Amino acid sequence: MLVLVTYDVNTETDAGKKRLRRVAKTCIGYGIRVQNSVFECNVDLSQFKFMKDEILNIIDKDADSIRFYHLGNHYSGKIEHYGVDHGLDQEKPIVF
Repeated sequence: MLVLVTYDVNTETDAGKKRLRRVAKTCIGYGIRVQNSVFECNVDLSQFKFMKDEILNIIDKDADSIRFYHLGNHYSGKIEHYGVDHGLDQEKPIVF
């Protein structure tokens, strides 16, 4: 299933900057960055639960915000994109 992860981490403190890096690093492990604080993660339910737990253990719930948008398995018709696309098609193999 495709899950869109968006976050806003308060970076006014050094601890906030560290949380921001940790959230981004966690998301990179599960998906593709499509904008600065937005990731498309093609995960199964087990992976999603693990990712969500990791992120919720990083953020400060009094200062930060995280959103998970569940687009499901039939997401291709639900996404429109215009302009520069830096993302990868998660359904196609990556060839080096």
